[in-house]
Amino acid sequence: MSAVQLIDVGSDEGDQRLDRWFRRHFPHVPQGRIEKLCRKGEIRVDGGRVKSSTRVNAGQTVRVPPLPDGAAPTPTRGPIISNEDIEMMRNAVIYRDDHIIVLNKPAGLPTQGGSKQKRHVDGLSVVLTFDADEKPRLVHRLDKDTSGVLIMARTRMVASALTEAFRSRDTRKIYWAAVAGAPSPRMGTIKYGLVKAGGHGPRGEGEKMHAIHPREVESTTDAKHATTDYAVLSSLATRASWVALVPITGRTHQLRVHMAELGHPIIGDGKYGGSGQENLGDGWGAQLGGELSRKLHLHARSLSLTHPITGNRLELTAPMPDHMVRTWEMLDWHARDVPADPFDEDEE
Repeated sequence: MSAVQLIDVGSDEGDQRLDRWFRRHFPHVPQGRIEKLCRKGEIRVDGGRVKSSTRVNAGQTVRVPPLPDGAAPTPTRGPIISNEDIEMMRNAVIYRDDHIIVLNKPAGLPTQGGSKQKRHVDGLSVVLTFDADEKPRLVHRLDKDTSGVLIMARTRMVASALTEAFRSRDTRKIYWAAVAGAPSPRMGTIKYGLVKAGGHGPRGEGEKMHAIHPREVESTTDAKHATTDYAVLSSLATRASWVALVPITGRTHQLRVHMAELGHPIIGDGKYGGSGQENLGDGWGAQLGGELSRKLHLHARSLSLTHPITGNRLELTAPMPDHMVRTWEMLDWHARDVPADPFDEDEE
């Protein structure tokens, strides 16, 4: 029999069921045994009791009780990181102290790995260890094509505190986006529920989130309530608008689906704003044509939160990516002309 082991979930192992993770490391342990160990509380994640179906994330720690001989963990090999990626990751740091690291995540770089994603923030974050004993840990995510503020914890204790802050909504995230058309009214709240629809590929490729009316959420299997606040900051007639978005809930693709459902898809969003998407303005779906970039125009502009150690309020802001900067210049939109938080009644 082996001793108790504490094993960190690897950077390429996140977002999968605990039992699948367990069988990958301990193939000699049957499914029934895994479920029993979970029920008895002998298998734990970050110290908490879990079910075999609980999903684990990269950076979490799994407590493995003594197991039969022959059930040794499978060794893993760390990734080889290019000098270009090292420079890219370190240049992305916009704030760092002994407890947290904040990145301006580049558009096009996934936050975590998947079946086809081998290059991602979590895997590359090993180059951001600096003077710490371990690499920083993810506490939230951004979509692959969304840029902007992404905070990471430098210790397990800080990761737990930040995770709780996001769960209790003691954080405020404001996104900037360019959308087709001009939303009316210019400020409002979107409350469509979201439900996932599977894709058509053999592994579910092409799956999308679908919006449903709020009163249909309770009667729709796997549907979840979702709420987004929006405010129009500037418009180019009825062709395009610069909007600020605040996700009150944090559902997959929430902002993209909500804006598309309003008839004002985010520019560059081919998934939810394609040619079949209704557009209530004079634009052409999510692609306005001309010289505008076809990349997604969605950026996590700012994040406000209470520092988990000092208790100070942090106001973190990330510059826009190059393709959005070019669009803003073309449309003559300027950050100096709009409030940092258009939803703050005390701000002029």
